[in-house]
Parts: sequence; C-alpha cells; structure tokens
Amino acid sequence: MDVSHLLDELNDAQREAVTAEDGHVLVLAGAGSGKTRVLVHRIAWLIQVHHLSPMSLLAVTFTNKAAGEMRSRVGQLLGLRPDGLWIGTFHGICHRILRMHSKEAGLPETFQILDSEDQYRLIRRVIRDMELDEGEYPARQMQGLINYHKDEGRRPENIEAFDNPHALTQVDIYRNYEDYCRRSGLVDFAELLLRTLELLRDNDARRKQYQDRFGHVLIDEFQDTNKLQYALVRLIAGQRARLFVVGDDDQSIYGWRGARVENVSDFARDFDPAMIRLEQNYRSTATILEAANRVISHNDERMGKNLWTEGQQGEPIRVFSAFSAEEEAEFVVARIRDWLEAGGAATEAAVLYRSNAQSRLFEHQLLAEGIPYRVYGGQRFFERAEIKDAMSYLRLVHNGDDDPAFERVVNVPARGIGERTVAGIREQARSDGQSLFAAARQMVTAGALSARAGNAVGQFLDLIDRLDERTREAGLGEMMAAVVETADLATWYRKREAPDRAETREENLTELIRAAETFAQPLEDEQAGLSPLASFLAQAALEAGEHQGEKWQDCVQLMTLHSAKGLEFPLVFMAGMEEGLFPHQKSTEEPGRLSEERRLCYVGMTRAMQRLYLTYAESRQLYGRTGTTYPSRFLSELPEELTEMVRPRIQHATGGGFGPRSGDAGAGLGFDLGSTVSHERFGIGTVVNVEGSGDNARVQINFEQAGPKWLVLSYANLERLD
Repeated sequence: MDVSHLLDELNDAQREAVTAEDGHVLVLAGAGSGKTRVLVHRIAWLIQVHHLSPMSLLAVTFTNKAAGEMRSRVGQLLGLRPDGLWIGTFHGICHRILRMHSKEAGLPETFQILDSEDQYRLIRRVIRDMELDEGEYPARQMQGLINYHKDEGRRPENIEAFDNPHALTQVDIYRNYEDYCRRSGLVDFAELLLRTLELLRDNDARRKQYQDRFGHVLIDEFQDTNKLQYALVRLIAGQRARLFVVGDDDQSIYGWRGARVENVSDFARDFDPAMIRLEQNYRSTATILEAANRVISHNDERMGKNLWTEGQQGEPIRVFSAFSAEEEAEFVVARIRDWLEAGGAATEAAVLYRSNAQSRLFEHQLLAEGIPYRVYGGQRFFERAEIKDAMSYLRLVHNGDDDPAFERVVNVPARGIGERTVAGIREQARSDGQSLFAAARQMVTAGALSARAGNAVGQFLDLIDRLDERTREAGLGEMMAAVVETADLATWYRKREAPDRAETREENLTELIRAAETFAQPLEDEQAGLSPLASFLAQAALEAGEHQGEKWQDCVQLMTLHSAKGLEFPLVFMAGMEEGLFPHQKSTEEPGRLSEERRLCYVGMTRAMQRLYLTYAESRQLYGRTGTTYPSRFLSELPEELTEMVRPRIQHATGGGFGPRSGDAGAGLGFDLGSTVSHERFGIGTVVNVEGSGDNARVQINFEQAGPKWLVLSYANLERLD
C-alpha cells in the first residue's frame, strides 16, 4: 500500500512522531510547529498502515472547533466519513459515554447540561434558599469553589472543613446544589468529567469495555489538562492502551482555571514515553522566535525546546515607551493605520493585553479613526439572553423537571408572576421533593395560590402543555419556530427595549430557528439513542462552554493574551508591558505565577508572524490610581540586538535598558528631560516631554499625585527643584 502521501509534507521530527513504533509517545510541540498536522497524520497512519479500526482510537482536544477540524482532516486524508470517529473534547467524550450509560451513572436518560451562566444562577438560588448572606457567600465565588472541588475529584462528603463554620457552610452549599441538580436531572461541565470518572472507576464492566475498546489514546494540548482529566486519561488507558500525548509546557497559561503544567512532566515520569520535540516553526520570523526563546529561557524546570525557522530573519521587534496609556493607544492605532494604508487587512492586526479593562482606550481611538474592530471572545450566540430564553422553553418541554429553565421563563414574557409567587412554588417543591413545574401544577389544581397568581401560573403551564403537544411530532426547526411564536418573545422584546436592540434580538431568534432547521445530529448522539431535540440541546450547551471565539469579519482584533492562544496574526501589538500589569502584581505573591506570566508573554510573542510591537506607558491609571509605572521585566529579557526603540525616553531606574533615555529635547528652555519641578496646584513632578519654543513652548510633567499634565511654560510658573 502506498502511504507516501501521509509523510511527504512532514518534516523529519513530524515524520518521527507520526511513525513512532508501539509504545507511549510525548510530543513537545512548540508554537506554530504543526502539531495538528502531526495528530491528524498519526491517526491516519494507525488506520492505514497498522490497519486499526477507526473505532479503536480515541482522540481528545480542548475545543469543539479543534475537534471538528481534526475530524474533517482525518476524513479527507483517508477518504472516509469521519462522523463515527471518537474525536472530541473531554466534555464531549464524557457526555457521549454518560448518554450511553446514564442509568449506571445514576442519571436520568433526559439529563441536561447546565452551561456556566445557568450554573451560576442555580447556585445563587441555592444560597438564597438557604437564607445566607450573599456578600459573605458570593455566588460567583461559590461557583468557582464547587468547580474546583469537582476538578479535584471531591464530593461534599470528601471535603475537610476542620470544624470551620464558614467552610462548613460552603460544603452545605455544595451539597444542596448537588441535591438540586440531582432532583432536576442537571449536569454541569465539571460534573460531566467527574461523573464519567466515577462510572469508570466504580463499574468494572464499563471500565473494561472502554479499556478493551481503545488501543490508542491521543491527547492534544496536554499542558492544559487538570487533575481530573489526567486521572480520566489514566483510567481509560489502563495497562493496554498506547498514549500519544502532544503538549507544550512553555504554553501552559491556564493555571487559574485548574490546568496543571506538571501533568506534562508527570506523564514523562509515569509512562516513560519516547520524547519527540517539534521545534521548527512555520509561523514567525527568526527574530521573533529568537526573542521568544530568550524570554522563556528564564523559566526554570522547563523540558526544553528551541524554536527555529527556515524563513526570513524579519524586522526587529519594536519597543515603544509612551508617556501615558492614552498616548500608547494613539501610537498603536497610528501604526494600524499605516498598515492599512500600505495595503494590509484590518483582520491581520491584533492588539493583545493582559487585562480586559485595557481595551477601552484602544476602542476609543479606533472609533475616532473610523477603523472597524472587534473585541474577541465576546458573548457567544448561545449565551445571548434571547437565545437562552427560547432554549429554556425548549428545555422545559423536553424535561419538566428542569428547574433553572422554569425559573428563567416563568415570567418571560411578563405574565404577572412575581417573586413572591415563585418563592411559594419553590418552597412547595422543596417541601415535597419535586420539581418546580410539578409543584406549580399541584398548587394550581389545589387552589393554593391567589386567584390572580393561580390564573397566571395556570396560563404558563397551559402554554408549556400546548408547546409539548404542538412539537411532539415536529422537526427541530418547527419546534424552535413554535416556541418563538407561541411564547411571543419577539413582541416582548419590542415592548421593553429600544428598536435597534429589539431588532437585533429578533434577528437572533430567526437565526436560532435556522440553526435548528439545519442541525445535523452527530452520529454518536444518534448511536446513544438521543432524540434530535436532546442532541440539539446538549450540543448548544457544550458550545456555550467554549473558550475559543467565533470567526470574525474584516476588522482589527482586540483580545486578552489568554484569548490569543492558538491564533496568529501578521501584525501584533502587546500593550501594557509594565510591572504590576504584565507580569500581574499578584504573580509575585503566589508560587509558580511568575513563570506562568512569562509563558503568557511567550505565547503572546509567538502569535506574531511578521511584525511585533511591545508597548508600555510611563504612567497609567491602575486600580483607581494614576501613578508612575516601570517597564516589564520581560522587556529586559529581550536581546538588544533584536529590538529597536521607537522613541528614546528618560531612563527609569529599574528599566533594565528598556525605559526612556535622556535627551536634549529641553535644551534652551531651562527644563531638561528628567528635571524635578514643583507646581503650585499639582505639586512635585518630573519633566517627561518638552515641545515647541518661545511663548508656545510646553512641557509634559508626570506629577506624583495628579499624574501626567501638559503645561504651557509661560503660564505654568514652575519651580525647578534640582
């Protein structure tokens, strides 16, 4: 059999990884080194050369988009239909297993997935039902804590509270939340993983079934796995399966959400794999790669890689020192304007920053310049309020025990059902151990509500019954259209919102109907016995949990450094390269955080293909205060021969060569750059810029208390102190 087409387009290291003989393999894949190509070709190699059944392979990645791309490319390479392949995210694979064994996993067949926002709302409801102080037990904080315990494999009964009253109450919240989910047949994202782990751990027959089935397990982005995911991998692999793990310890940047960079070194220790390094980069210039290599080399305990390219050396990395955050934004947008005027596309330019709050000034400047932009990672389609409203109706038709869906739409559109009525229904449900829907029907039948409330609740229950009857034999598109029409959602939005916003919501509802009409049920869901409706609801919830953004139009991309992972752009600006901002001030307070911040810098730099700017401001308002800032230590780790200062300034004491340098801009005006001066109103400050001459001369002074100010010398009445 001619398999040359599987190897022709691979470099030597990629070919070594794809054709590795039996045994465990760890592929350390540097940024832009073609790891997806290696994974796809490895799957094809095992199927075509080793004659393995496609159903005996399990491939896991971190986003539905990546899984879909991998599935499609394998199908194209082998000329087979990829639907049945076990390629998916950890959450998607676990969902598939739980659907097939829901009873053994202790779940109802109709269990539904809670997305992050619905989980938050439910936890908030639990806290209120317990009559706790929401200031002392914030729902967002409790959501993070519950997910953390689940990621660590801990149920409420496994948590040591050490007789601490606060910790004991937190455990009670977790326990009550679990009871609520169990009663309503709901599963959150972390539960998908934990419930699957428990099923395989505690059920010998199921564990053996999957260990016998999967002879090869391939995992992408291994540096992003958490403790629970690593335990799942070990459990599924057992003693027989061969693991093919692809990861990069230098790109582990999600420690704050449970990812363990140690999993890469633990895998090397636990499985003694063959180690293959992919170091040839197909994305960036040699200059960018050499600089990124130098920065990341300051991290200890790396497994070690050195990115290189056969491509061009490229332009130097440009470092720009701005007087203020406003001037930083002006500079960046001016360079983007230059790029566009030279024929570049807006979508080829990206501005990366450490904190979401930094986007405001760039948005303001881009608007002023009339340059289209998009804040990447904004609200996804299935997270929008009108979409969640319509989907909640559909969820309630599918499963009457879905309490979060009931609470969301019981008074949407407004039908006179107040919070007091809902609280009464909730109390009845809790007392009888039943769902809100069942309790509401019981109270209406028994006349336990006031005449007005009983009539309103009864109308809502009738509406759900009508929807149930109307959609029983309907296709998905018809179901969705029936929900939107019967609930009269579009009219509701038109009555309560501005015309343009209501129109947008109506357009989104139309798009939702179209999405339902064109929904292609995955083969695995069909094989698991899911109805098209159950499959649609599950896929929508899984998609709402994605961290990756959607495809963009032709506009400048604004995003956090964390959001940029996996992306690439010809022109990249990394803004706010200042101590306390990047690296973040908290990074010096917790072990390992500074190393992760440096990895984040490395990830940001390696997003750039052709041109990279690193910018910082000498003063910035941070945490409500304007103050002097200092260049990031990461700038001092750059090789000087690979960088170019765009505009020299005064040297900061701790600038490491990349602060502003002294000059003669103030010659003849009596105020040199760096002079310390006093102003009657603003106090003491430092001269950081001088422009003009004679009566038009003015200076910019960075005042210790008032921040940066431009003053006309002939009126300022400044006193020089040095």
